[in-house]
Amino acid sequence: MARYIFITGGVVSSLGKGLTAAALGALLQARGYTVRLRKLDPYLNVDPGTMSPFEHGEVFVTDDGAETDLDLGHYERFTGVAARRTDSVSAGRIYANVLEKERRGDYLGKTIQVIPHVTNEIKDWLTIGEDEVDFMLCEIGGTVGDIEGLPFYEAIRQFAQERPRGGSLFMHLTLLPYIRAAGELKTKPTQHSVKEMRSIGLQPDILVCRSEHPIPQTQRDKLALFCNVRPEAVIASYDLDSIYKAPLAYHREGLDAAVLDAFGIAPAPKPDLSRWLDVAERIDNPEGEVRIAVVGKYTQLEDAYKSIAEALTHGGLANRVRVKAEWIDSEIFEREDPTPWLEGFHAILVPGGFGERGTEGKIRAARFAREHGIPYFGICLGMQVAVIEAARNLAGIANAGSEEFDHEAGEKRFTPVIYHLKEWVQGETKIERRPEDAKGGTMRLGAYKAILKEGSRAHRIYGTTEISERHRHRYEVDTKYKDALEEKGLVFSGMSPDGKLPEIVEIPDHPWFIGVQFHPELKSKPFEPHPLFADFIRAAVRQSRLV
Repeated sequence: MARYIFITGGVVSSLGKGLTAAALGALLQARGYTVRLRKLDPYLNVDPGTMSPFEHGEVFVTDDGAETDLDLGHYERFTGVAARRTDSVSAGRIYANVLEKERRGDYLGKTIQVIPHVTNEIKDWLTIGEDEVDFMLCEIGGTVGDIEGLPFYEAIRQFAQERPRGGSLFMHLTLLPYIRAAGELKTKPTQHSVKEMRSIGLQPDILVCRSEHPIPQTQRDKLALFCNVRPEAVIASYDLDSIYKAPLAYHREGLDAAVLDAFGIAPAPKPDLSRWLDVAERIDNPEGEVRIAVVGKYTQLEDAYKSIAEALTHGGLANRVRVKAEWIDSEIFEREDPTPWLEGFHAILVPGGFGERGTEGKIRAARFAREHGIPYFGICLGMQVAVIEAARNLAGIANAGSEEFDHEAGEKRFTPVIYHLKEWVQGETKIERRPEDAKGGTMRLGAYKAILKEGSRAHRIYGTTEISERHRHRYEVDTKYKDALEEKGLVFSGMSPDGKLPEIVEIPDHPWFIGVQFHPELKSKPFEPHPLFADFIRAAVRQSRLV
């Protein structure tokens, strides 16, 4: 049976609970333990799939087709453990499950209440897969004191009480603000945050304190005394120049040792940190720098493209170079010539997105990359705009566009080389969708196989002819234009196993021009960069030597 570690946050939001949980998971792995990380979010959306990227950052997609919080991306990147649908749950999902059971009569006419019905549903979710790992790390979203989080705090309180003694641990992440005029760190906000935790029956075993300044021993002792934790369980969390140094930093602070001590595990296995030492060495000793233009429509919030930003970093680690990604709003190119904006970059990446806004700018970015021999990487919509650009300017389909744009406008303005996917096969099941269907969970989601054309660039990069990648989209490239486009040099080098759905396009006589319908960034890790990103950055390095 797994030991449970519950990670909560206090004082302010955005302290890095997800990164702390991921780093701790990596440290426990380094000591030989198996881990699974789980996120419990208090918001009432069933999942983040229909939320704007400006509202909640990117949507991370699992192999089994769940649309989840972006923290699951951190979990995967640090531990290499593929997340599952059961590793992300929101209050909306919990309440939906409870109400569905009530409608079925599962509660036998009982009055449905937060306690016990909602809390029991949360506890049931926590136990899924508990026999598969040594440690289950569960992050509770939000900040202690938020009214919507109370059922989750009550559920984990009950859960710890009902389990064998010593089977659960509570870790609380807080902020120590620095008052410049007084010249000192203040512990009072953390004391109040722990007081709030204790008022609902939760006593933290470990405090992780974010600070921009060194935490004096006197302040640590004060926190230990007033928050009722051991002095060695007060862990400092400082700002780092790279998130991938977090496992080493937390190990130096003794986080993993404090966790094992709290569980009474002695002697603790020695950690093997060679993986993270190698990553840190590559970060600290780059042999060059490349500039990548990311031309997207949500560039005001980098978290909207979090996995892409990290995958570019991983590609840099693979090539021992620093990647300087610069985010450019694609709408600018609908008003201005992209040349002055893009000519100084070593490569261009156009990520995914939904809706027509900014797409003409993306199309112009794809054309600039194609015509100027700049490495180009198109992901999801980034592939589709590359196909539209080739259809317009190579195959002579002057008004080539996407059914998605016509659907928004309510009129037919384009020859749709991209069409709404009405049916596809998932495993052995035929899935059918209509444009007017509800939005949530209705896309082609999760891992699907693709067959690569032998001798293609994609084949050489992957080193195999069969791959599996994660998808999240409603629209596909129409294969009826495949021959016309291939005659003009845009090769369809990856297709679904039944040959009906294009997965990868490329231009063989271009320095590096690839579009993919899937999201390779979701599977990239610092110690195992995705091959497409590694090769894309390699092409950028070659380009940097030419300019």
